[in-house]
Amino acid sequence: MTKHKPIRKAVFPVAGLGTRFLPATKAIPKEMLPIVDRPLIQYAVDEAREAGIEQMIFVTGRGKTSIVEHFDIAYELEHTMSERGKDLSVLDSSRFTPGDVLTVRQQVPMGLGHAIWCARAIVGDEPFAIFLPDELMVAHTTDSGAGTGCMKQMVEAYEQTGGNLISVLEVPQDEVSSYGVIDPGAEDGALTEVKGLVEKPPVAEAPSNKIISGRYILQPEVMRVLEDQGKGAGGEIQLTDAMARMIGTQPFHAVTFDGRRYDCGSKTGFVEATMALALEREDMGADVRTIMQQLLGQGIQS
Repeated sequence: MTKHKPIRKAVFPVAGLGTRFLPATKAIPKEMLPIVDRPLIQYAVDEAREAGIEQMIFVTGRGKTSIVEHFDIAYELEHTMSERGKDLSVLDSSRFTPGDVLTVRQQVPMGLGHAIWCARAIVGDEPFAIFLPDELMVAHTTDSGAGTGCMKQMVEAYEQTGGNLISVLEVPQDEVSSYGVIDPGAEDGALTEVKGLVEKPPVAEAPSNKIISGRYILQPEVMRVLEDQGKGAGGEIQLTDAMARMIGTQPFHAVTFDGRRYDCGSKTGFVEATMALALEREDMGADVRTIMQQLLGQGIQS
């Protein structure tokens, strides 16, 4: 048995306007746009469930009700499908026990740190996970099938270390200035001690090539840090600033994710994720590959 409190709750900040995907996101939340046949938010929620997380907390804004409805029972749809002999198992991952999906409003867009702080009453005095759904994390496949998801890898590390953890990925050194990176300490396999966090450093000054990706396990004390934290970069309350203040007072580690990351906050990243996941599907991968080869052979240009 681990001596650390289990990670039972996860916070999903989903209040953003999704302006980079307009006009598609004028009436549909960005998180509900599909990667093949599942909304983007579903991938993050499935990852949380795989890691043993029981309670999903969505920090929402106006126009985001369809996210919650997606995880509700659709009685008319299910009844009609059942009468027609359709397979209802395709809906299994979008069903939740009442009380396991909770929402809180972020009334003013004041940054990621503020969004997390909005969930303080529901998080309470427990450690919790954070998922940024824009970052689609896909485990490497193994001989026996799908590999271990990012958050499950982090929870397994947390059971050893306790404290706070962030997910990182290694990128080429010349790309580090586009990301937040860690100042690394001692390393033990995929686990790295975090001595500091640096946001978008110049290439020559970057302390490592390990970039922060959108998964976190944090102790509840971060809420008290966010409570009295002033605005940082962009005039917003930054989660990175709060985490940096906690380094040295609690254990802080990074887990290098054994898998792939797709930046679905950008249109090119969204298309890349769609193509990559479609190619891996047994029911359509071969057809999609043929279509791509045909398009490339026809010299389709931008």
